[in-house]
Amino acid sequence: MNKFIRTVAICVMSLAFAPAVQAQTTVNVAYDADPVSLDPHEQLSGGTLQLSHMVFDPLVRWTQDLQFEPRLAESWEQIDATTTRFKLRSGVKFHSGNDMTAADVKWTFDRLKESPDFKGIFSLFTDVKIVDDLTIDLVTSEPYPLVLHTATYIFPMDSKFYTGMTADGKDKAELVKHGDSFASRNVSGTGPFIVSEREQGVKLVFDRFTGYWDTASEGNVDKIVLTPIKEDPTRVAALLAGDVDFIAPVPPTDLKRVEDNAGTNLITMPGTRIITFQMNQDRVEAFKDARVRKAIDFAVNNAGIVERIMRGFGTVGAQASPAGYLGHNPDLKPRFDVEQAKALMSEAGYADGFSITMMAPNNRYVNDDKIAQAVASMLSQINIKVDLQTVPKAQYWPKFDERAADMMMIGWHSDTEDSANFHQFLTACFDEATGNGQYNSGRYCNPEADALMNAANSETDAAKRAEMLQKLEGILYDEAAFIPLHWQNLAWGARDGVHAEKIVNALNFPYFGDLVVDK
Repeated sequence: MNKFIRTVAICVMSLAFAPAVQAQTTVNVAYDADPVSLDPHEQLSGGTLQLSHMVFDPLVRWTQDLQFEPRLAESWEQIDATTTRFKLRSGVKFHSGNDMTAADVKWTFDRLKESPDFKGIFSLFTDVKIVDDLTIDLVTSEPYPLVLHTATYIFPMDSKFYTGMTADGKDKAELVKHGDSFASRNVSGTGPFIVSEREQGVKLVFDRFTGYWDTASEGNVDKIVLTPIKEDPTRVAALLAGDVDFIAPVPPTDLKRVEDNAGTNLITMPGTRIITFQMNQDRVEAFKDARVRKAIDFAVNNAGIVERIMRGFGTVGAQASPAGYLGHNPDLKPRFDVEQAKALMSEAGYADGFSITMMAPNNRYVNDDKIAQAVASMLSQINIKVDLQTVPKAQYWPKFDERAADMMMIGWHSDTEDSANFHQFLTACFDEATGNGQYNSGRYCNPEADALMNAANSETDAAKRAEMLQKLEGILYDEAAFIPLHWQNLAWGARDGVHAEKIVNALNFPYFGDLVVDK
């Protein structure tokens, strides 16, 4: 019979078939922050997805060279223009001991469609039809070129575990954003690790799931201890001193230090996460004027930010889509020109400027607080006075959802590795029903841009899609829908013998279940 253990912040399952001996191989990991919740559908964020790849498994996942590989779905085929059939693996167990079946995939899909953060990704998906216990059909409303891309976000949950009522009469399946729910504190997935201890902001401990289905994996780590260390120097010092085995991120100021240090390895990769600021048109009347938004874009020296703050470890951006994406428009260039910015402010009737509030996290993106300080200083050159506040990400995201400041920082990595996803979440007209614009704190809205996105999402011809998406980027650029800064490169540090180079990827979701450590 399964036994439940109460920890500081979480009620965690201990399996009847849990190992009787103490873990032999422990890896100590230091991130700049820990996940804000154990609910995989509560927040669409890098931290949530990193956690999901540890305690859950997707139907399909990305490889390092951005191809698809089977996970809980062992195969798939196109049945017709709007239906893709997935064959599920047999013999897969949840941490609870329950068998994973098609019913769990269906239950998970229905919950995703209700998630404020995730439902936008699934807006063109109408149903999961159960064919038999190990076969499901994923159905879209129209032909959709990104079915497999989206399947990487389906991490089947243990429907039996999450069904029923808690002792205090709450639904175990309840999805509460930034709330205290059963799913935010309890977890039963199919992933390589179970959560055995959690103290928010202090420590998160994972033990190897002995019933894990992927016996072919070479991963040999028995325990992972994740410690959030917000301060960059402290995190790097912990790696160099041998107190931790793996850190992320390595700040640009310490890249050479980690690389040159005997006993540690630096792993870097070009990134596709665009760092931006959004301007809230509901809060500031001036932001409704495209000339003012352009003035802010002209005032921000994003090349200088990359050179001085990021130490060159980033790519200056003028749009959301990085090079290599269908929507990347090579004609769009960064436009730093303070005199032009002043002229635009004067033309719009704001030569004397105005005052705004600004918020940014201080432990979510590389140098996020320093970047925000630099942008605030740059805006003073065009008489925009900024009241800046930076806070840890656990406090930042609720404030972001409240749209608590006039300008707010948001970084975004395309969930589908496709250009349309940037617009869908960051600049599309806000639509609570579809989830479009869920992270559009600027409240920018252009029906023409939305129409282009919708048309591209049903276009299966790659050349035609590219033309639509590049036109979309041009519209956003011309209207200064947001302030693009740079694409953030990725850097991890690991001690010798920890083969992290094999598990990291451009999505920044390390596959710790496959981690091999020399013994």
